[in-house]
Amino acid sequence: MNNMTVEYKEEQIKNSRGALLFTCRWLPFSPTKALVFLCHGYGMECSGFMKECGTRLANAGYAVFGIDYEGHGKSKGDRCYIKKFDNIVNDCSEFFKSICAREEYRGKSRFLYGESMGGAVALLLHRKDPIFWNGAVLVAPMCKISEKLKPHPVVINILTKMEQVIPRWKIVPSKDVIDSAFKDPVKREAVRNNKLIYQDKPRLKTALEVLRTSMSIENGLNEVRLPFFVLHGEADTVTDPEVSKALYEKAISTDKTIKLYPGMWHGLTAGEPDENEEMVFADIIGWLDKRCNAVTLDQSLDPFDQGSEECSDNIVISMATASGGTLANGRYLCGLKGPRARPHSAM
Repeated sequence: MNNMTVEYKEEQIKNSRGALLFTCRWLPFSPTKALVFLCHGYGMECSGFMKECGTRLANAGYAVFGIDYEGHGKSKGDRCYIKKFDNIVNDCSEFFKSICAREEYRGKSRFLYGESMGGAVALLLHRKDPIFWNGAVLVAPMCKISEKLKPHPVVINILTKMEQVIPRWKIVPSKDVIDSAFKDPVKREAVRNNKLIYQDKPRLKTALEVLRTSMSIENGLNEVRLPFFVLHGEADTVTDPEVSKALYEKAISTDKTIKLYPGMWHGLTAGEPDENEEMVFADIIGWLDKRCNAVTLDQSLDPFDQGSEECSDNIVISMATASGGTLANGRYLCGLKGPRARPHSAM
């Protein structure tokens, strides 16, 4: 990677439950193309683990913003305890929209970027506000539990009865995911040595919240309508590539792209050999570059303008096969529906 200088900032914010959350941002010195909001994976964090991602995207001209979920990374809270998955989604939504509301970012395209469990967070942010986001990059997303890994209903029933009694107990067995996720041994050890990354057994409540969330997303894949690019390593044993295929096939988005990488593992952006990561980031930036200016008139309006109506799909169509080949390309234009009201913030 060509290391250019970007501006890096950190800030603490307080969520609606009074917990201090860590946020960070990577800002380009060149004019900002668009905004990208990072949603990290289970047990992960932004400032260290996603530094490479933030820096690369900022070097490409994007303003990148990350937040450590409550109980994750540098944020306060019981380590990796997820009482309600909706808390994560709501915290991200409030922080991300507060950035979008800033005067310097009005009118900029808004993209979600989710890795692993962060892919589920991104899809739920889209579900929460279906017309707010201009697109999403989903890297090995957790949007469905593989049938090979889904617990038996009897087991789920037993654990559910225990969750109110011992919600924080680390009683859920798990294999060493780091060994399974990161192919490059040097990068694998760097992840293992990152003390901000949770490496203990999952807590009971957390495991059940993640399971319920994945099942909810699985049942709503046919409601996904925003432009998205889903990337997955074919040799991923942490999240099943078949899950990404299901998302691609069932989503009603008219702009959807999938790319599967032969031989690559789960950690596409932080655990592969350098040449593989270069390829992945080139694909991500290429996808973003084609869409940061290819938005509808309605999408380009102030996102906090309640007077505008939604426009029918007016985006670049680029549906790719698993091998990356293009099925169709086209552009559709539609006009603005009705007068635009005076901009105002909903925050």
